[in-house]
Amino acid sequence: MEEKQQIIKPIKIRLAAMDLLTGREYLRSELAQKLAQKFDNSPLIGEVLEQLISDGLQSDKRFVQAFVRSRIMRGQGEVRIRMELYRRGADKALADRAVANFDVDWFELARTVALNKFGANSPADNREKAKRIRFLQYRGFSYDQINHALSQHIAEE
Repeated sequence: MEEKQQIIKPIKIRLAAMDLLTGREYLRSELAQKLAQKFDNSPLIGEVLEQLISDGLQSDKRFVQAFVRSRIMRGQGEVRIRMELYRRGADKALADRAVANFDVDWFELARTVALNKFGANSPADNREKAKRIRFLQYRGFSYDQINHALSQHIAEE
């Protein structure tokens, strides 16, 4: 028995893309990848994505802003947020602009994250201090932000 080859129409691709976009925002590159998997790398995908962008249904800028906001709420620093955006395929300039223009005090965020994780106690020894530094580095804070966060523990005692 031969399988009937399914004809892929632009409307079918558009509906699949809209189904994905109802769940959350996607970068154009992420959406293209998902649609390529589903529709066997159809040459119509690019055309459909351009139409979605012109209709305002897909926006890399909107995705990046939502992504930055959600990561800040999770207590992540600007270094990690940028790296995740680059890894996902966001435009470097767009990602840098979104992180830079977001109204957040990164030093205060680092201090809050450190307080939530380790409490108000200063590190007992160098090993404990190194552990806190590694944790804040993993979270994506810069050296100056980490220093600020950890120096606050000492100043508060």
